[in-house]
Amino acid sequence: MATDPASYRPAPGTIPTEPGVYKFLDPSERVVYVGKAKNLRSRLMSYFQHLSLLHPRTQQMVTTASRVEWTVVATEVEALQLEYTWIKKFDPRFNVKYRDDKTYPVLAVSVGQRYPRAYFYRGPQRKGIRYFGPYSHAWAVRETLDVLIRIFPMRTCSQTVFHRHEALKRPCLLGYIDKCAAPCVGRVSEVEHREIVDKLCHFMAGKTDDVIRGLERDMLQAAESLDFEKAARLRDNLAAVRKITEQQAVVFGDGTDADVIAVEADELEASVQMFHVRGGRIRGQRGWIVERNDSSEQELAELLQNFLIKFYSDALEQENYMLASERKIIRRGVDNVTDAGFQQKATEIVPREVLISIEPSALTHTQQALSLLRGSTVDIRVPQRGDKKALMETVWKNAVDALRQHKLKRAGDLTTRSAALKDIQDALYMADAPLRIECTDISHIQGTDVVASLVVFEDGLPKKSDYRRYKIKEAAGDGHSNDVASIAEVVRRRFLHHNVNASFVPSSTDDEDEVFEDEAIETPEMLCEADSALGRKFAYPPQLFIVDGGLPQVNAAQEVFDELGITDVVLVGIAKRLEELWLPNEEFPVILSRNSPGMFLIQHIRDEAHRFAINFHRSQRSQRMKRSVLDDIPGLGPKRRQELVKFFGSVKKLKAATAAEIEAVPGFGPQLARTIVEKLQQEQTSKP
Repeated sequence: MATDPASYRPAPGTIPTEPGVYKFLDPSERVVYVGKAKNLRSRLMSYFQHLSLLHPRTQQMVTTASRVEWTVVATEVEALQLEYTWIKKFDPRFNVKYRDDKTYPVLAVSVGQRYPRAYFYRGPQRKGIRYFGPYSHAWAVRETLDVLIRIFPMRTCSQTVFHRHEALKRPCLLGYIDKCAAPCVGRVSEVEHREIVDKLCHFMAGKTDDVIRGLERDMLQAAESLDFEKAARLRDNLAAVRKITEQQAVVFGDGTDADVIAVEADELEASVQMFHVRGGRIRGQRGWIVERNDSSEQELAELLQNFLIKFYSDALEQENYMLASERKIIRRGVDNVTDAGFQQKATEIVPREVLISIEPSALTHTQQALSLLRGSTVDIRVPQRGDKKALMETVWKNAVDALRQHKLKRAGDLTTRSAALKDIQDALYMADAPLRIECTDISHIQGTDVVASLVVFEDGLPKKSDYRRYKIKEAAGDGHSNDVASIAEVVRRRFLHHNVNASFVPSSTDDEDEVFEDEAIETPEMLCEADSALGRKFAYPPQLFIVDGGLPQVNAAQEVFDELGITDVVLVGIAKRLEELWLPNEEFPVILSRNSPGMFLIQHIRDEAHRFAINFHRSQRSQRMKRSVLDDIPGLGPKRRQELVKFFGSVKKLKAATAAEIEAVPGFGPQLARTIVEKLQQEQTSKP
């Protein structure tokens, strides 16, 4: 049952103005949201505005809660730390969830077990396990592990297999071929096996030089002792280690330790990508998909700030857990583990330098919070030039691709597509699910080179053979009014023959984009006739037609529908600010849940229409900019233009020539020479 926020709104005078952390609780006393503020009164009062002024997610939160409480702290840094602690403790349902993209496999080592195990893994991270990678391919993990256990013969079998051979008092095949130290039968002690595990973890963490020097030393000692079989085995191991090491390219020649973090976002979600650089080499990569509360730049900056605090705090908490596990092993005879060891781990986990694509909210306070976690100064900055800027570009491209893959994964799943179409059907009160959806978007720069795109989705997937793109002929002016007129023109050209064409011919199966235009056409009706004359009719009409825009755009499209007598196509507009769906002549928009399959599909269709329009606009603008001033002179064809420029050497020298000098060019008479001079002078005087 929804709660009225006014029923638990605190009196403004009772809320302090100092920094602090606040909690919203529901009637069952469960914490549903945790937030921080540098001014508690200002922040909390923003939640108790009229519901229509709040974001849909915030509306749901304040109507779910039944009371709010807060804690005052001394500084914003303390607020950051307390907020993180409360989020970890209460796991509030309305706080942003950082979902690991789980796209890439990793090498996992269960250091929390008595006899740790190395294995291939793909999924969410858990305590007591160290992860190395991720790798681009699953075979790369298995190949790396196969090489490593020759050098570090630690256990790789499952718990069931381990206990079976422990009972049999006989090692498995890997134990017989020296790819496992066989702790199950006591071939090595618990302490000795732990040392092997530590060496593998150190190697995977980037400390390869010690391993290489140790192998070289052992190989030389074996050769001097005439144990050539052992020396040959160590030589092969050394070659394998160097092969793995060389696969990690040096990106920073100065041996920098840094984490490089880039963010790419749309209105609904953000993709966060992180590269771990240690000793100048890329040691690992991770990615997350984050749901956004709104689409503002401030919200994105706060999202990045929260991510930095959460990621490094979680990593240190996991390390502390593993050290606590090791302290239990101390009692069984392993070397001592001290707090100094944890401090060393902290400096490894939280690097001295964090490179980011955008500045987080409250940069100074975020730096202070990370410095407290590390135990020394941490520098957070946006790289401006050089190798670090180049690597940031690479990480950002990974973030862009991860977000795209995430959306394609949702769109590509049959069950998800079916749920998305059902969502749209229910939200728009359609009789049937919209199996064919078309969407149009306008692209221009201040009213110039106005073009439009029309994309088609069938069963939730793009049908590129039916894509269309148009040059707009009728719209004039710029800005809002231009978009409205352009939308009307595209809708008219698309649907003019909707009722009179009883039989539709199949579209071309070619995936290349078609351009429907005719420079001699002057009216929209003639444009529509030209479109039809090209023989590229649509296979069949859509059940849903989407225009990119709010109420003015969708009303303009509805006027065309009324004019053409179209009643069997549902029309809707999508506004960018809050992803609202506008129906014609309606006072309020339709709001779909931000994480619903239907919202993702509509956004994907809108983004595809926008991409298609932008690409066409860029090509048109490039063609226009390539045009020469000589192209518009009547009587001057391509061959004569070439001869003229060749005679004078350049267009600049031609502009300085007189009519008599141009007349001296073979094939140029006095009238054409005067026309050229006049046109060039007009072009010069028209420049600002």
